[in-house]
Amino acid sequence: MDMLPRHKAIMAYTYTTPWLLVVAELLILVSITESKVPAIIVFGDSTVDAGNNNVYPTLLKSNFRPYGRDFAGGRPTGRFSNGRIPPDFISEAFGLKPTVPAYLDPAYNISDFATGVCFASAGTGYDNATSDKVIPMWKELEYYKEYQNKLRAYVGKDKANEILNEALYLMSLGTNDFLENYYLSPKRQSQFTVQQYEDFLIGLAGNFIRELYSLGVRKISLTGLPPMGCLPLERTINILGKNECLEKFNNVALEFNGKLNGLVERLNKELPGLRLLSTDVYKILDQIIKKPSLYGEFILLVLTFFSHNKYEMRCGLAGFDVVGKGCCATGKFELSYLCNKLSPFTCSDAKKYVFWDAFHPTEKTSHIVVNSFLDKLRAYFR
Repeated sequence: MDMLPRHKAIMAYTYTTPWLLVVAELLILVSITESKVPAIIVFGDSTVDAGNNNVYPTLLKSNFRPYGRDFAGGRPTGRFSNGRIPPDFISEAFGLKPTVPAYLDPAYNISDFATGVCFASAGTGYDNATSDKVIPMWKELEYYKEYQNKLRAYVGKDKANEILNEALYLMSLGTNDFLENYYLSPKRQSQFTVQQYEDFLIGLAGNFIRELYSLGVRKISLTGLPPMGCLPLERTINILGKNECLEKFNNVALEFNGKLNGLVERLNKELPGLRLLSTDVYKILDQIIKKPSLYGEFILLVLTFFSHNKYEMRCGLAGFDVVGKGCCATGKFELSYLCNKLSPFTCSDAKKYVFWDAFHPTEKTSHIVVNSFLDKLRAYFR
């Protein structure tokens, strides 16, 4: 039986909870010409960095094994994961490429960046004081302006402006501002209470979005903070709390996320034509951490035939086994160069772990998180 040219049989990995008895998201790829999102453009920190730090003078790198061992070809790209990260899954779901390349990666050029590009830098934050050893947000913005000019030279001014205007922009950052700056810096603590620092960051986030808006950006997904008190590194240092989650940090994350939601509401009213969406990752990660065994994996085969009928074949696998530590090395404090191929303790199956290293989720976790908000994302931006 012939299939419609715009439909194809695909094999996709997707994740869900068994009590729903449904797959959270079907990654049915459509042609780029059908999509109202021609490109995915990324700003932020290590949660979305595709490898820009590889060529930057910083110790925060991950372009070596075992990072990337489950990426295509087993290649360490500079993603802080065993495989792909959220922007990759989002790009694929919008009918674009399955990975979003790093802007500073010399292996790519403007022809690769026409459908997606990442400016993110591991370790960065809204606060410039957070980013003194990595690429600060103002520099990410400068790279974006440079990219705009390259794209206009490559596809022409009108086509480039159309891509830049219709592209979906992802922003994911903020954790480093608290865990690697405020709570470690006497200077910031002497200047601000934690609530005042939250407000300070909200102001910086708003200014960054207004700057993007002035450059023609109209579609932005703004990601909030995760339950950062449950990161393995934070649990490791919580000795008096028996290595449970640090609820103080989780409460800050929830408070900050509430303020981000308020910012989104205000900017959508303030800036005509802006479509700014607040993306919640706290809830799904909190659920995974509290009930890891309920988050299984499904392999789904979807066939769409000429009649438009869909035939599905699914098989369920187990959920997560390990929450309190990462897969790499001991999983308690290692990330970047401490997570390396010399460690004899690295796990053999990252799919059993919520976290890859002491700070970052596994590919499987990232996929579950993306699937939790993907329907909302596509409905809002298509």
